[in-house]
Amino acid sequence: MREITADHMKDMARGAAVLGTGGGGDPYIGRLLAQQALERNGPVSLVDVDEVPDDALVVPTAFMGAPTVMVEKLPSGEETIRALRALEELLGRPVTHTVSIEAGGVNSMIPFVAAAELGLPLIDADGMGRAFPELQMLLPTLGGIRATPMALADERGNDLTLRTVDNAWAERLARSATVEMGCSAAVSLYALTGAQVKEHMVRGTMTLCERLGTTIREAARSHADPVQAATDVLGGRRVFTGKIVDVRRGTAAGFVRGDAVLDGLDEDTGHSLEFAFQNENLVVRRDGEILASVPDLICVLDTDTGEPVTTEFLRYGLRVSVVVAPCDPRWRTPEGLALAGPGVFGYDHPYVPV
Repeated sequence: MREITADHMKDMARGAAVLGTGGGGDPYIGRLLAQQALERNGPVSLVDVDEVPDDALVVPTAFMGAPTVMVEKLPSGEETIRALRALEELLGRPVTHTVSIEAGGVNSMIPFVAAAELGLPLIDADGMGRAFPELQMLLPTLGGIRATPMALADERGNDLTLRTVDNAWAERLARSATVEMGCSAAVSLYALTGAQVKEHMVRGTMTLCERLGTTIREAARSHADPVQAATDVLGGRRVFTGKIVDVRRGTAAGFVRGDAVLDGLDEDTGHSLEFAFQNENLVVRRDGEILASVPDLICVLDTDTGEPVTTEFLRYGLRVSVVVAPCDPRWRTPEGLALAGPGVFGYDHPYVPV
């Protein structure tokens, strides 16, 4: 266990946005929410998975919806507390720990808000090892754990609880409710025991976020290559460096969907690259050839600074590098690919591991 203060948030949010593969929310917004909660309430205890009692009640917290909406409709953090309390009331016993449902600039920071405001320890883990657009796309789903009962809360004071027959229906009904709540809502779901956290979550995610963010910052400060430094931490490879020449993006049904086109620079001059996204980056092609796709990580970083570029901030003229990295091995199983592989998003090409 170690104490996490507001001073840790900038590096953690940066690294979380890298792992978020374009989604998971704006790291600046996430950092501000977490910093304010920590400054107001003091540090949060970050505990290792093995420190969690098997009978603990662990409730994740997050935001659901389109990341573009949160740029204009800023969350207060109060929605998160109401969602967690609503689920706690439904479960009939007090929550003992919270945890991140996914990596991302907002969704890795929201659990710090809940932990600081409610005095809960935060587990050093998450449910994906990256970010995915739909709430059934978690490793606990592969372990047979139900997403519901779950609770949603919006900024107007509306709270909603759901029980569904399976996790796909939880996504479907919660997405509809989120759209009615303004395409952004706090959620609390996937109530877990400590034993289930140990078996089904990705260990060490918060520590990896901090390491990634620190590595990028220190590389940029020392005039080293921050993109390569981040690539080394991820265990991936840089596949393209270029300038964004086209972005098509729209918000519909609670998602941000679109694609971007890059013209190559440096050693990639004369080549082009295209990647498509649904909140998160889904597939990347170089000169029409598929280089990587979900569930592996496709990360877009500013070439000069190494800062992660989320899908809502893609714009013409931005010079970026595209890095791909392997996902958690459980996503590469037949069951994992059936839940979050390329075919789930409508692509007919086979999965080719990074």
